[in-house]
Amino acid sequence: MTVADKAALEFSSLSIYKGILNRTVPGAFYRLLCSYEAHPLEFARAWGEFFSLLCYRGYSENLAGCLSETVLFDENAFSRAAAAGKAQSLLGAVRKAVERDVEIIRSVSQITPEQLLEGYRRRDELGEMAKTLPRWKAGQPIEVLQGPVEQCLERMAEYYRGHGCGMFARYRAFVWRERKMEPVAYPDPIELRSLKGYEIPRSLVEDNTVAFLEGLSCNNCLLYGDRGTGKSSTVKALLNAYYPKGLRMVEMPKERLCDFPQLVDQIAALPLRFIIFIDDLSFSQQDDTFAALKAVLEGGLAARPENALIYATSNRRHLLRECFSDREGDEIHRSDTIQESLSLADRFGLSVNFSVPDKSAFLDIVHALAKERKLVIAEDELESGAERWALERGGRSPRCARQYIAMIESRMKRGLL
Repeated sequence: MTVADKAALEFSSLSIYKGILNRTVPGAFYRLLCSYEAHPLEFARAWGEFFSLLCYRGYSENLAGCLSETVLFDENAFSRAAAAGKAQSLLGAVRKAVERDVEIIRSVSQITPEQLLEGYRRRDELGEMAKTLPRWKAGQPIEVLQGPVEQCLERMAEYYRGHGCGMFARYRAFVWRERKMEPVAYPDPIELRSLKGYEIPRSLVEDNTVAFLEGLSCNNCLLYGDRGTGKSSTVKALLNAYYPKGLRMVEMPKERLCDFPQLVDQIAALPLRFIIFIDDLSFSQQDDTFAALKAVLEGGLAARPENALIYATSNRRHLLRECFSDREGDEIHRSDTIQESLSLADRFGLSVNFSVPDKSAFLDIVHALAKERKLVIAEDELESGAERWALERGGRSPRCARQYIAMIESRMKRGLL
């Protein structure tokens, strides 16, 4: 039995971590290993497909690193138990199977292109092409899978406890769609340090988030105020800052709030902390989701789990659109209607206002952004241009300041200023 034959047999016998064969690179490598008796056309196709995927992932010189990394993101009996802190309670047979799988993955990942070609039964039919096939390097497995296998299991369990398993280890942001969480492959990379101004309201939201991560008392949060003041950016920047500490975010469209019990069922048992993010929240009088959100915040049978908070942004303080006619109608219990319209915002334990900055605060934001971008421009010219820009766009805001600085930077790089 050649090295390639043995590797194909061992790879196919993976048990607990068999799911990694469904990933692109391990799956392509497995198909290449299994093509040792195939027609040269099929063998060459499998070789090219595998090498292309390996290069796409940036691992052409470290096959072992690529294969071993998939272990961290696989969801199976061991990773789920470890994520919940129950790895030690698993039966010995499960742990033995994990140890065997780790050994196989490390062994298979060390196979070289030359060993594969030597094991190919119809190599002579490849002719000179065998010399020109692209080569990869075996490299080394990731640090978690280096050393004695018993230590590997401990490091794997520690990783799962801190990062979760499956898609929750790989992604930080999710969107609720069609009654399930779908990962966001490229979330907004905005950072807290790039947000200028509003230090006091932003610190209130951050303190609440830190308390949530530490298992302390915390509140659902409503970030309200004028457009372009950084409400949504604050929430997304908090995710990027505290993702390494176990924070994840699920964006839930307002119209799907009725699915909250299903979302709770999917996240309640996970060891991570989730912010359920509802952006641009407001309601009309006939909106059915108004009552759904009230039940979600307080009063519903499906209680919010301890590992979840609701963060919502809105341009309205009281969320429900209200007219003077609502207060002057002929309803007998008019005060009840008024109280109902105000009750939703009151159910957010923390309400933080992001108001339009005055001229001084606006120019401070402009100067801070210009300094961050290292723009050299006269102060008077920068400020007068910022005021004109804001006037043309209906008012001052951090968003307006960022757009103005982006325009100035672009014009300077093109030599127009």
